Amino acid sequence: FTFGMGDSIVSESDHAVLLKSVRHTDDLPAADASSAEEESDNKDEDSALVRKKCSKEGIARKIKENLMVILIISAAVVGVIVGLAIRSGGRPSTRTIMLVDFPGELLLRMLQMLIIPLIVSSLIAGIAQLDVSSSRRLGIQAIAYYMTTTVLASILGIILVLSIRPGYRTGSGCIQIEKRDDSLDNVAVLDSLLDVLRNMFPKNLVEACFRQERTRRVNKTFVDHCGGGRSNETANTSVQMSFTTEKEDGMNVLGLVVFCIAFGLMISKMKDEARPLRLFFVALNEAIMRLVGIVIWYSPLGILFLIAAKVAEVEDIGVLMSTVGFYVLTVFVGLAIHAFLVLPLVYFAVTRKNPYALIRGVFQAMSFAFGTSSSAATLPITMKCLEERCGVDKRVTRFVLPVGATINMDGTALYEGVGAIFIAQYNGLDLSLGKIITISLTATAASVGAAAVPSAGLYTMILVLTAVGLPTEDITLLIVVDWLLDRLRTPVNVLGDSFGAGIVQHLSRKYLQRSAAAENNKGVGNASAAAAAEDD
Repeated sequence: FTFGMGDSIVSESDHAVLLKSVRHTDDLPAADASSAEEESDNKDEDSALVRKKCSKEGIARKIKENLMVILIISAAVVGVIVGLAIRSGGRPSTRTIMLVDFPGELLLRMLQMLIIPLIVSSLIAGIAQLDVSSSRRLGIQAIAYYMTTTVLASILGIILVLSIRPGYRTGSGCIQIEKRDDSLDNVAVLDSLLDVLRNMFPKNLVEACFRQERTRRVNKTFVDHCGGGRSNETANTSVQMSFTTEKEDGMNVLGLVVFCIAFGLMISKMKDEARPLRLFFVALNEAIMRLVGIVIWYSPLGILFLIAAKVAEVEDIGVLMSTVGFYVLTVFVGLAIHAFLVLPLVYFAVTRKNPYALIRGVFQAMSFAFGTSSSAATLPITMKCLEERCGVDKRVTRFVLPVGATINMDGTALYEGVGAIFIAQYNGLDLSLGKIITISLTATAASVGAAAVPSAGLYTMILVLTAVGLPTEDITLLIVVDWLLDRLRTPVNVLGDSFGAGIVQHLSRKYLQRSAAAENNKGVGNASAAAAAEDD
């Protein structure tokens, strides 16, 4: 027979030896037996101490690995408490809110300062290190994934809003809302799609760093003067609609992404001739990522004050929830299902890997996205999490993630579909199947053009409402809770980008391994040639 000792198994022959040693111990004098027992007790105590020390070291290691996640979550909780404490003394002044928000504003400024060099260096370095066929393959796979998940998010949101019917469950409370800019109503779906294409090819790259173009419809009045003299003159007035393209503040990320992809492809095609340029962008990207590592340690403090300022700014949370509470609930349920069920199922179906391991790996980035409500500002943290915690190839993350932060807006597509049908229900309007399909397609298309900055979804929401003839003035109902929903949908956008990087890595793993092996062989060949030249 055998019996276990920890993880080892003692055989019959070993057991006989043990029995013999036990009998021998029994035959020893009492003093020797007691000393043997004391020695055995000391060994047990030593092993217990070792186990206790190992468990403490394991806990300390886990805390160290997840320290930033713990700090960010703690900062969010403390921020809510601080915001409620500020509100307890009455409604704070705008000056107080500005001062509370100031440390968070500094965090956003630091991150926005790094966004352009990060996008430019990461895209160019990532594509330049791939051959053209690999870049084409990665691009097609990434865009196919992004379009699929965005359509799924939009359909899920529409199913939920038609089932829960939040527009018929609004309360009668009064809430104070900020008056909108009416000029935003003069837009059309076609105008927006043309703006997307127009912004893909900016006239000036420098200007694209801080401005983008948007089409406006303007009514112009024309007066026809008839008659030979001023005394006989009769005036006929006519009004004609015209289109004008205006510059507006905001980074044209789409134009920068298109240029960087084209530039990276050219560097890749030039091969050794452009090697110094490729090494420059790789080194620039590494330097930017190290700067990001410094900024991250300030982020818990910034997130704390960002959330505290938003909570303190809200008018009356009770009245607000009674008015649009079911709308918030519908969006929240949709985002939760999409993030923790739909996206993991898509990831598992393609890779046959545990999707929740990847969620654990990027949880820090999701927490950061909740605090900043900007997927572009979260981009460097997403890269670090995927590369260091999930083992995703740098060439994949630095190509797929910047593109995803620009065009992959699953949370925004879901939010816009729910918001449009909520407004229709609020006004007692029944939507036909054709209009519901139009909302789904328009929400998908509009989310692609949404900027990766806070509250960008509100502007594209107007396009969805206009497409099906819904009243755009009722969007003010959504503005009052957009600060909360923006913080909920941004982590879903970041998670969707992360799953996309994991799927593209899995589908292209053979090509990436082949490319890495070719680069290594080339490096070895160059080193040998240099050594031979030195010997000569």
